Amino acid sequence: MKYSAREEEWAAWMRAAVAGDAQAYHRFLSTVTPHLRAMARRRCDQFGAAASEAEDVVQDVLLAIHLKRGTWDASRPIGPWISTIVRNKMIDSLRRRGRHVSVPIDDVIDILEAEAQTDSLDRLDVDRMLAQLRDPQRTIVRSISVEGTSVRETADRLRMTEGAVRVALHRALKALAALYRSDSSENR
Repeated sequence: MKYSAREEEWAAWMRAAVAGDAQAYHRFLSTVTPHLRAMARRRCDQFGAAASEAEDVVQDVLLAIHLKRGTWDASRPIGPWISTIVRNKMIDSLRRRGRHVSVPIDDVIDILEAEAQTDSLDRLDVDRMLAQLRDPQRTIVRSISVEGTSVRETADRLRMTEGAVRVALHRALKALAALYRSDSSENR
């Protein structure tokens, strides 16, 4: 399907959705979501944002489309309208992120294996750093990184999805990296 034909189909579904057709709205959202993911991933790559932020942007875009669908001018192409929403939500995400450091989970996965703590000073350092995290991040890092529990077991225990546990772990590791850097610079 050519780009313009795809857009015409999306526009027809959106027109029907605005008129109250729930099935057309479902088809529109189901069909446009993979396109939104691809756009968000490209924009994340382009602006140096973590790939994990793409899904957050997609969710923000879907919510914005839902809330603003009445503002779309049905006589105009829908593609530029969607692209503008993606761009704006990406900018919002970058602003929220600011100058935060992104640490890909793959870069630290080997470090996450639990090791026996023989030195009590090391244990105190770990406890001190983890105390600076909020729950459930603190619990997730302690469970996976310190105790060696799997993501699945941690998710089951905390009644969370595995994806949510991975996201929380990734964000906690970013926060710990920032805390460690600020601690190191203060001790110089």
